[in-house]
Amino acid sequence: MSKRDFYEVLGVSKDASEDEIKKAYRGLARKYHPDVNKAADAEEKFKEAKDAYEVLSDGQKRANYDRFGHADPNQGTGGGFGGQDFGGFGDIFDMFFGGGGGQRRNPNAPQRGSDLQYTMQIEFKEAVFGKEMDIQIPRTESCDTCHGSGAKPGTKPETCSTCRGSGQQEVVQNTAFGRIVNRRVCSTCNGQGTTIKEKCSSCHGAGKVKRQRKINVKIPAGVDDGAQLRVSGEGEGGTRGGPAGDLYIVIRVKSHDFFEREGDDIFCEVPLTFVQAALGDEIEIPTLTEKVKLKIPAGTQTGTYFRLKGKGVPRLRGYGQGDQQVRVVVVTPTNLNEQQKDLLRDFAKEHGEHTHEHNESIFERMKKAFRGD
Repeated sequence: MSKRDFYEVLGVSKDASEDEIKKAYRGLARKYHPDVNKAADAEEKFKEAKDAYEVLSDGQKRANYDRFGHADPNQGTGGGFGGQDFGGFGDIFDMFFGGGGGQRRNPNAPQRGSDLQYTMQIEFKEAVFGKEMDIQIPRTESCDTCHGSGAKPGTKPETCSTCRGSGQQEVVQNTAFGRIVNRRVCSTCNGQGTTIKEKCSSCHGAGKVKRQRKINVKIPAGVDDGAQLRVSGEGEGGTRGGPAGDLYIVIRVKSHDFFEREGDDIFCEVPLTFVQAALGDEIEIPTLTEKVKLKIPAGTQTGTYFRLKGKGVPRLRGYGQGDQQVRVVVVTPTNLNEQQKDLLRDFAKEHGEHTHEHNESIFERMKKAFRGD
């Protein structure tokens, strides 16, 4: 099978910087390292990323690769002769993730638990004013019976006799180019460095159990749809005494029948009768907290906005509140009786709307626009 392009393997462009190449490799190494990924093709993908990084992180090798590709005659001649050992996956992984200069990672070191995500749906006004509530989160926690060791109480895990606690096995191959040492995850302990002869009856040797945990969450006033809250230490439990991960709560806000929100401002639509719009009026407007009076000037047109200062959403980061924007819509009367129609006709005559040849109305101008006049 032909090799994939090294730049494609790391997911970087051909003019990528050294830092971009290193960052891309570290991400792939974390994802596919056999110690953390048990998929059948994880080891192969890790090796592919390692090979690509070894070439692209070296200036001379990269230049040769850019020129010759995988046919570079200098590839593979930089080391490994004269009995030199080639480090395996473990050394590369440790070099980038805390092993300290190529030292092997301690499989028994405390490890932080994974982060969790929880989607919470709340009401419109709960997002505006905030809320405190309890939620139930399924997560793994350290087993209370064995305190996370996985061993039956009164016993303890024993050092793996195959890898002697390193979590890795060394496979030595003598080739024409020298002795190659390849380190792989120990098949006996699966990289744990220890084995359990008598397993805990509660967790069956896992050291963890699945539980429903009740967590109190305080939703701040002014939170918006899509916001994310972090609750420290409420994720999955760590292993071997390691700290727990974090819980991330994604907020989803339900829509409201009357109000709409844009940032910290609240919008709503209020109907006006023809008489109210023409003569003016004082109407009652609902806000998020109370009802207020709004004065409508005579001659108000449909679509006019009125601002109620400070009647919007509390600012999440800062002081004060947004405003409420009220849009009025003039409702045309329907089902008029003949007397009402006559009154409107008289009004139109008084207003001069009956003489179209002398008073070109907006409707006539609109007809001309349609005709292309």
